[in-house]
Amino acid sequence: MAKPSMLLVEDDAALAELLAYHFRREDFDVRQTPDGEEALLLAREATPDLVLLDWMVEGLPGIEVCRRLRRAPETANVPIIMLTARGEEEDRVRGLETGADDYVTKPFSPRELVARVKAVLRRVRPALAGETLSYADIEMDTVGHKVRRAGELVPLGPTEFRLLKHFLQHPGWVFSRERLLDAVWGRDTEIETRTVDVHIRRLRKAINGEGMPDIIRTVRSAGYALDAGN
Repeated sequence: MAKPSMLLVEDDAALAELLAYHFRREDFDVRQTPDGEEALLLAREATPDLVLLDWMVEGLPGIEVCRRLRRAPETANVPIIMLTARGEEEDRVRGLETGADDYVTKPFSPRELVARVKAVLRRVRPALAGETLSYADIEMDTVGHKVRRAGELVPLGPTEFRLLKHFLQHPGWVFSRERLLDAVWGRDTEIETRTVDVHIRRLRKAINGEGMPDIIRTVRSAGYALDAGN
């Protein structure tokens, strides 16, 4: 299994080296930079599995780096943990609302930080690590939460990602709205079945690029299917 990759953005050189040491010892592939602008370039060059981001870094502030990472399709689903000396509730809320998945206030124990990073990765990485699903020209990396069609990255929201994953696990099968609700939203949900139609439309819009055939088939009075022969 490939090492989990981390982008470490920290302008305190001593702390950056200490953290890099601890994470490499835990078998992480660590790239690091003290600069916010460079962090965005590094993330575009090779999407990391997780970003460890200080609030106050050189160049672009960490909070803006977080915002831009969330806006970019290739990093929209990458977990971000923010490091900061700012412990006020308002700052924590601002960081989380900007898109951070967790928030660690300095000073902290490197061992605790490693544990928290691993916990975040466990939440976002499926049990079958390394699983790749594919059908026709669609490929889904269920570990990195990335979808490509004809080699092009497709940005998806969490619900559309789960919906597509279910279709990819059963290509050609026709699922009623009720069965999709059970599979994607859960049996205890009180969401109306027409919600499925809304997310199907969103999924279609995302994966059916210009000039591409619609790969989702609507079966009248029955439901939907992933069908390349549609």
